[in-house]
Amino acid sequence: MTTLAQLGRGQSAQVVQIAQGGELAQRLLEMGVTPGVAIRFVGAAPLGDPLEFELRGYRLCMRRTEAEQIEIRLP
Repeated sequence: MTTLAQLGRGQSAQVVQIAQGGELAQRLLEMGVTPGVAIRFVGAAPLGDPLEFELRGYRLCMRRTEAEQIEIRLP
């Protein structure tokens, strides 16, 4: 399984699923991280956390632990 946290800078992928249910999954779905959406890794903060992604025309920052819960498919 490849996760969002494993993408390199500038690399794009497609979201397959959010591995963990509950509040985290609900919050990510509400922010537009849904199965099938294209997402691109923009960069990370100097200490490596949080990570910044671009999807649906906007940028989203999330913790590395959150990105590890999102399964992706590389093109």
